[in-house]
Amino acid sequence: MGVALLVLVFWTCLLLVAHTYVLFPVLLGWLAQGRHQNADVYGPATDDLPAVDILLAAHNEEAVIEQKVRSTFATTYPLDRLRLLVGSDNSSDQTNALLAKLATEFPELRFEAYTQRTGKPTVIENLAQLASAPVLVLTDANVFFAPDTLYELVKHFRHERIGLVGGHIINPEHRAEGISGQEKAYLERENLMKFQEGVLWGAMMGAFGGCFAVRRACYHPAPASFLVDDFYITMAVLRDGYQAINELDAVCYEDVSDHLPEEFRRKARISAGNFQNLAEFRALLGPAWGGVAFAWWSHKVLRWLTPHLLLVLLAATLGIVLLGGGWFYQLALAGQLALPALLWLDAALGRLGFHGRLLRFITHFYSMNAALLLGWWRYMRGIKTTVWQPTQRNQQAR
Repeated sequence: MGVALLVLVFWTCLLLVAHTYVLFPVLLGWLAQGRHQNADVYGPATDDLPAVDILLAAHNEEAVIEQKVRSTFATTYPLDRLRLLVGSDNSSDQTNALLAKLATEFPELRFEAYTQRTGKPTVIENLAQLASAPVLVLTDANVFFAPDTLYELVKHFRHERIGLVGGHIINPEHRAEGISGQEKAYLERENLMKFQEGVLWGAMMGAFGGCFAVRRACYHPAPASFLVDDFYITMAVLRDGYQAINELDAVCYEDVSDHLPEEFRRKARISAGNFQNLAEFRALLGPAWGGVAFAWWSHKVLRWLTPHLLLVLLAATLGIVLLGGGWFYQLALAGQLALPALLWLDAALGRLGFHGRLLRFITHFYSMNAALLLGWWRYMRGIKTTVWQPTQRNQQAR
C-alpha cells in the first residue's frame, strides 16, 4: 500500500471521527438557530388530553420501585386518564411485595409477576398487549418524573404526524473519583443534539429508554432477541413516516453509575444492541431519507464505528511513518499512542487521591469506545440472551 493511499485513509478516518464528535454537533447548533419546537399541542387544562398507559419492566428494583411509583402518580396529569403497568421479571428481592402494597394505595397501578426471566423487550411487549390507551409511556424503575413530565411528553400528540416524544433525563453528579461527571456531560450534550434533530428533521436519533412516549398506532415492539428496544421503537416510528422529537421540558431524573466497570458493562450490552438495530434499519441510511439518513449516519453510525476508525487510523499512521512520512505523521503517531496511556496515569493518580477532570474525560472516551468494540464483537458472535441485570442504583449514598 503506497504512502498516498495511506494518507487518504488517515485523513478519511480522522475526518469521520471529527465529524461525529465535533463537526456534526456544531452544524446542528448552527442549523437549529431560530427554529422552534412543535407548537400544535394540547393545553394543560383541556378535557381532550389522551389516556396514557405507562409501561415499566422491573427486575430486583426494591431500592427504587416505591419512589418510582410515587413520583409517577405525583403528577399534574389527570389520574383518571392514567395507568401504570408493571412487569416484574422474576424479581427475587422485595420488588413484588412493595408493588403489591403500593397497588392498594394507587388503584391506577397494575402489575404482573413473572416466574421466569424473559428479558425487557418481552416484558414490555406483554404489557403493551394489555394497554388500551392511545399513548404509551415507556420508562425505567430508576427514572423519576417531575410533576409535569407526563403532560410535557403527551402534549405533542395533538400533532398527527408526531409519533414519539423523548424525555429530558438529567443525571446527578456524584463524586470526583467516579465517572458520573463525564456521564452527566455526555447526556446533556445528547439531549440537546436530539432536540435539535427533532426541530430540524423530526428525526431524533433514539429516545432515551428511561422516559419516552409513543403513539400506540405507530408503536412497533422490538423483537424478543433485541437488546435495545428504545432505539428500535424510535427508528420504527421514523420508518413509518412519523416524526420523533425530544421535549426538553419533560424533565426526569436518573441515578447513573459512578463506577467505570459497571458503566462499561452497560455500554457493551447497548453496543451489541446498536449493531442489531443498524442491520434492521440500514435502509434508512439511503439518500432518499434525507435528514433522517444524515442524522442516522452522523450521530449514531459513525459514533458506533469510531473504535474501528481509530484502529484503522493508527494502522495507517504507523504505515506512513514506516514508509518515511514527515514530522506531522510522527507526531500524530506519538499522540495516538500517548492518549490511551493517559488512562493508566488517571488510574495511578486516582489511587493517590487526585482526580483530574480532563484525564477522566480521556478515560471515559477510550473506555466507552472499548465497550463499543466489545459490543460489536458480541454481536458478530451472536446474541445469546436478552436478560439484563439493573445497573447499581443510588450510588451517591455509597
